[in-house]
Amino acid sequence: MAGFSNLDLTPYEGAWTSKEASHLLRRTMYGPSKEDIDTAVKLGLDGIIDELFDIKPLPTPPINFNYGNDPIVPIGESWVGKPYTRSDTSNQQIGSRLASLRSWTVGVAIKEGISLREKMTLFWHNHFVTAEIRDANFAYNNITIYRENFTGNFRDLTKVTTIDTAMLRYLNGTQNSKQRPNENFARELLELFTIGKGPQVAEGDYTNYTEHDIGEISKILTGWVALGYLSRNQEIAESRFVPNRHDTSTKTLSARFGQVQIPDMADQEYQHLIDIIFQQDEVANFIARKVYRWFVYYEIDDQIEQNIIKPMASILRDADYEMEPMLRALLSSQHFYDAYAVGAIIKNPFDFIVGLIKVLQVDYGSNYQEQYNLWRRFYGFSGLLQQDYFNAPTVAGWKAYYQEPLYYRSWINASTISSRFLFSSLIVNGMRVNRIMLQADLLNLIEGIEDRHDPNALIDNLGEILFPEAITDGQKEYLKSLLIPGLPDYEWTVEYDLYKTNPEDEELKNALNARLQTMLIGMLSLPEYQLS
Repeated sequence: MAGFSNLDLTPYEGAWTSKEASHLLRRTMYGPSKEDIDTAVKLGLDGIIDELFDIKPLPTPPINFNYGNDPIVPIGESWVGKPYTRSDTSNQQIGSRLASLRSWTVGVAIKEGISLREKMTLFWHNHFVTAEIRDANFAYNNITIYRENFTGNFRDLTKVTTIDTAMLRYLNGTQNSKQRPNENFARELLELFTIGKGPQVAEGDYTNYTEHDIGEISKILTGWVALGYLSRNQEIAESRFVPNRHDTSTKTLSARFGQVQIPDMADQEYQHLIDIIFQQDEVANFIARKVYRWFVYYEIDDQIEQNIIKPMASILRDADYEMEPMLRALLSSQHFYDAYAVGAIIKNPFDFIVGLIKVLQVDYGSNYQEQYNLWRRFYGFSGLLQQDYFNAPTVAGWKAYYQEPLYYRSWINASTISSRFLFSSLIVNGMRVNRIMLQADLLNLIEGIEDRHDPNALIDNLGEILFPEAITDGQKEYLKSLLIPGLPDYEWTVEYDLYKTNPEDEELKNALNARLQTMLIGMLSLPEYQLS
């Protein structure tokens, strides 16, 4: 591939500075702050990788934050695992719990700390897509699977997902019976979740499986139902095997799977099927490509396939499909830190929004109801930018990760870029949500910069936090003209030092803050800020 100079998974042995550390953190978490980057530099590559993979306690479950008429779940308590109310004819309870789940998801990402978990949770949610799930319990249980197993075993995760209640609802598994086999999940299990089609060989025959396989697999998966959807009694959300709905015949897969025969194995049959699928080498290649596009770059040519993807897949197979060794190898490789990979991804909307809140260290208060309302607004902005968490547009996920030729570039168009600029300006200049005024405290933000008295050093240091690569001298001059228009550099030093000796002077504080606001909006409007 033109551009990449490192085309293997050799461990990285180059310089470990804030540039390399911030590159790793931008790809593996949302919006690393200066403190996060400094921590990564101090820990070194191996140390920060260990920190990213560390399994931390799961977040406290979401709560009822705004529905005072809920007779089952009072304000401030969690609705997880609780039924719905029969008298809720207007569906307010349903809507309130969904709003709580969505708000909470944003809050969890904002408060993640240094961890790979939230980026991988979204990766799995984009891989094993479920959408249009109105029962917040189903959606919560589904996303918790991926949060609990963010670097776990891919084969085991596929098994759990196959009979997950949200997946059974979304891809019609709960309607799949011996009388009426439904092929929806069987098709996506092969095409999108495990092995991929490969080029078509003949009518109904692909490189990796056949239409016959889809029909047989749909029979294997019969009998599973999702219970408790929008339940108005004490029935909890769970999957259950119903023997009289299961096809007990012997199923025979095609030559693609060695014409293996699968006899009736009742509720264990789906697990046996997945074990057979995972015996195919292409499964590891398939997921390795998706991981590569998520963390490194969208283009996979023959060189990348041979020198990066296949070695990644080999590591995965050798680890019996445990994801962590493969991920560690990729994130610790020379290839990952190649100059061509830095700044090569356009941030997805969720990353853009959550990252901005985190990198600007926005104070969202301590009142949980106000926090949930703020997070709800952020979630709405993500949808406006064309990424509605929990509602990917198709079963294939967001097109930025699979659709040629645009890939990540599909996140940016005339509408979304103007909305990104709007969100940035609202966070910098201030936005009111109910009773709280949300605004970045820019004077506090720059406190962590040692040479903040010098406008050139200030811009350089903020640039290291905000941009994946150094900006041009011309861009720096432009930003300085926003900070101190037409004035010599020492004017900023004088004004800032005067403020530090008179921190209670509101007029001086407001004047400095206004200068920083103008410059920050300029920085966030540069194309480089959209990159990761």
